[in-house]
Amino acid sequence: MTAVSPSESALSPAERRVSRRIGSIAESATLAVDAKAKALKAAGKPVIGFGAGEPDFPTPDYVVEAAIAAARQPAMHRYTPAGGLPALKEAIVAKTARDSGLTVTPAQVLVTNGGKQAVYEAFATMLDPGDEVLVPAPYWTTYPEAIRLAGGVPVPVVADEDSGYLVSVEQLEAARTERTKVLLFVSPSNPTGAVYPPDQVEAIGRWALEAGLWVLTDEIYEHLTYGGVTAPSMPVVVPGLADRCVVVNGVAKTYAMTGWRVGWIVGPADVVKAATNLQSHATSNVANVSQAAAVAALTGDLSAVDAMRTAFDRRRKTIVSMLREIPGITCPEPQGAFYVYPSVKGLLGRPINGRTASSSAEFAEIVLEEAEVAVVPGEAFGTPGYVRMSYALGDDDLAEGVGRLQRLLG
Repeated sequence: MTAVSPSESALSPAERRVSRRIGSIAESATLAVDAKAKALKAAGKPVIGFGAGEPDFPTPDYVVEAAIAAARQPAMHRYTPAGGLPALKEAIVAKTARDSGLTVTPAQVLVTNGGKQAVYEAFATMLDPGDEVLVPAPYWTTYPEAIRLAGGVPVPVVADEDSGYLVSVEQLEAARTERTKVLLFVSPSNPTGAVYPPDQVEAIGRWALEAGLWVLTDEIYEHLTYGGVTAPSMPVVVPGLADRCVVVNGVAKTYAMTGWRVGWIVGPADVVKAATNLQSHATSNVANVSQAAAVAALTGDLSAVDAMRTAFDRRRKTIVSMLREIPGITCPEPQGAFYVYPSVKGLLGRPINGRTASSSAEFAEIVLEEAEVAVVPGEAFGTPGYVRMSYALGDDDLAEGVGRLQRLLG
């Protein structure tokens, strides 16, 4: 969070060009790295980017065709209910029961402009100023910013590679205070790819229930798990939590629809109604054409994600194997999502082409300039000393990119 300088605090309200609340928000590091890599590529540099968190596959054809058909319907050219098209809310209800076993009603669903809006609106609805949120780290860069923007206080609970990036009940309890209101729970995880086993999901859920906490669980990567690993939904494993649990999800990762901007909140009806009121003033309805596309995605089969998961699993094995060949890098094997989160602590302070990195941020800068490989430094995720690399890119680019790192760092 950016501190307000003494000179800035002395300014009159009319002299402050940007509000302190908005001026304190950090830029999305993942989007910044992706933008820099794309700018270098546009300038003719052969940069290989491991920064973007999006599938490299096209949206399935039947989803695109549904959007085209919707665009031709005059009814889709008008305002629709702020909380979402009834057909999409029904599809989300059915999908939630099918995929996680959680039974909800349309009144418990709010369709949002992507997963990020779902995360922000959920926190904005649940938090009062000063309320604390336990945030397992490494965390996705948007979570703490959304919490702060909503007036809350993020409290990182750090796990490292020794635990497989999984926080324990003991760590959570040690971080809990009388101000704690919400536990953020993410499995599979961005940025680590860690997946909590069912017994640990249950243990953490029961602890949250007994502590009287709310839970926000982000299930956007629910279908991207490997090797028979599953990612159970916390309110299903611990049914007593359902009345104090908000689930956020979306079509972006499962159906390669990051640009369509459709996410949703599932939760208690009173919370969802309040969040819908917020959205009615912030954005109104999500684009109708995108909602129609999401209906097609959710009511279709999961063959598209099956094909993507097969490719991601192959790339996962490749990138882990290749990174482990680099002296100084420690790379746990992720069980979900499409990221690896290797430690580069063993490379800090060592010469790299005549240069020396003292932090993972400097390391990322060096490999971008020396090897033309873009990675996101761990500082963005609350744990310096690591980098996040997405393996949602073509097999040839992946092998070439990690090969460049091997040649630079070997």
